[in-house]
Amino acid sequence: MKNKDPKPRAYPDKSSGMVLMTLMFIVLCGSSFYLGGIFCSEKVIFFKKDGTPGIQSRKETAVAPLQIKSVSFPECSSDYQDYTPCTDPKRWRKYGNYRLSFMERHCPPMTERKECLVPPPDGYKPPIRWPKSRDECWYRNVPYDWINNQKSNQHWLRKEGEKFYFPGGGTMFPKGVGAYVDLMEKLIPGMKDGTVRTAIDTGCGVASWGGDLLDRGILTVSLAPRDNHEAQVQFALERGVPAILGIISTQRLPFPSNSFDMAHCSRCLIPWTEFGGIYLLEIHRILRPGGFWVLSGPPINYENRWRGWNTTVQEQKADFDKLKKLLMSMCFKLYNKKDDIAVWQKSPDNSCYNQLTAASYPPKCDDSMDPDSAWYVPLRPCIATPSQNFMKLGLQSTPKWPNRLHIAPERVSMVPNGNSGGFKHDDSKWKVRVKHYKTLLPALGSDKIRNVMDMNTLYGGFAAALINSPVWVMNVVSSYGVNSLGVVYDRGLIGTYHDWCQAFSTYPRTYDLLHLDGFFTAESHSRCEMKYVLLEMDRILRPNGYAIIRENNYFIDAIATIARGMRWNCQKHDTEYNVEKEKLLICQKKLWYSQQ
Repeated sequence: MKNKDPKPRAYPDKSSGMVLMTLMFIVLCGSSFYLGGIFCSEKVIFFKKDGTPGIQSRKETAVAPLQIKSVSFPECSSDYQDYTPCTDPKRWRKYGNYRLSFMERHCPPMTERKECLVPPPDGYKPPIRWPKSRDECWYRNVPYDWINNQKSNQHWLRKEGEKFYFPGGGTMFPKGVGAYVDLMEKLIPGMKDGTVRTAIDTGCGVASWGGDLLDRGILTVSLAPRDNHEAQVQFALERGVPAILGIISTQRLPFPSNSFDMAHCSRCLIPWTEFGGIYLLEIHRILRPGGFWVLSGPPINYENRWRGWNTTVQEQKADFDKLKKLLMSMCFKLYNKKDDIAVWQKSPDNSCYNQLTAASYPPKCDDSMDPDSAWYVPLRPCIATPSQNFMKLGLQSTPKWPNRLHIAPERVSMVPNGNSGGFKHDDSKWKVRVKHYKTLLPALGSDKIRNVMDMNTLYGGFAAALINSPVWVMNVVSSYGVNSLGVVYDRGLIGTYHDWCQAFSTYPRTYDLLHLDGFFTAESHSRCEMKYVLLEMDRILRPNGYAIIRENNYFIDAIATIARGMRWNCQKHDTEYNVEKEKLLICQKKLWYSQQ
């Protein structure tokens, strides 16, 4: 049988298939464009902290605000009235004596964290307002007699009735701090024309030097450990002078490299020439190129002073020669010297460092550690040389104060997506925000608020917007976030690195205003528990002090609940642009006394 020819199969026409696919593509694109137009019309452009544009939806999927149960925190016992968790003398015995490292930060483990409210001393009064507070404070607010008994002959302070008075004396300025700084200005003319703006005072006493410089346009971080002087830093902050607990020991100070215009030591008892000069190397790291290191006290002017130092003229001469040799090896040069004050200047460029060889001591640091890393980072016995990528880090290249406040520094480029445009936008944004804050909190800008902390800043915009108010601002940059603290210092402002999962390096009751911007949103992965951050805020906030908390609406109610448990009064407000997603919580801490 012959096979019949099969019927032809119906194969689809290729051209008709392409037409169908094209039509489907057009329909899908049109739908996407239409829906996208609707979607985008419900969004508003904003700028993220780094200055880059972002998009925020006005009609996002509704998320119920975080709710927590009401809580009430008990009072700590009265012996915790000056509790500093990470520099607690009760814990010093657990740590070694090597280079006084027991005075460094050693925070308690989570299991030993306190969940109580630190009480004020019996008889505590609202602090005396600035500028009167620079010269006097209430005795009951810092009730320590040791420093008065030991230092009254040097005119650090004196107690009269209910007050301590600060006559401006010091170990190395018996004629008063004013005369001492007058001489210093003759030795460093840049102190008078805006060249020198930021300074650090190591071993600050009661911060008379830093207090005097405020009237001369120089902003000083006064640094001292919690030691047998009881409360040097607490006295400074009670006076309204910037200060922080700290010591140069085995770890870097919590500041970026090339930041301070001037460093100062007035008989601060730091053994500069011991341990291979490692403490001097840390001063070198944090000083800006061309910056000044000022030393008064042993061995300066040893020819006339050695008899009062319980030593011999030969020993003091040897110490001075050793100091000069060490400083020269670190590319410092003796800039000026008169009477009890000697001034060295850090090399303004890399010409000196380029001459160092492999056999030089101290050697140049390698690239294995970022010179800006300074949170629990060990000191290194090497010279941190300035980066070749920045040509304007030097003191002579930095714009003079106050012009430098609003000029985008080179180090903006170190911030991811950072640029001059983003910096200027941030500067303008904070002017608008602070103007709005002042309508909600009239005390801001008045003499009711002096010590201010911006707990998570980027470029220091909040502080810059307050520059004409009678305040100073401690700008805190997260040790785990974007490293922008160098930009803060380049602007002529001050600040520190910190991790808010731990206690801050200060005494209780030392700030009038705390500002928080989106912190809990940034920490939404719960690395830092909200309760402990707020309890730490309560510890360092003065009674009757304020907190401005700018946060995602999701967290606001939970924050307010915990705040009520800390005896704070809070009110929720809209932001300056009335964005539904973001709210302001303005709180005031009550003044209460321990029932114990």
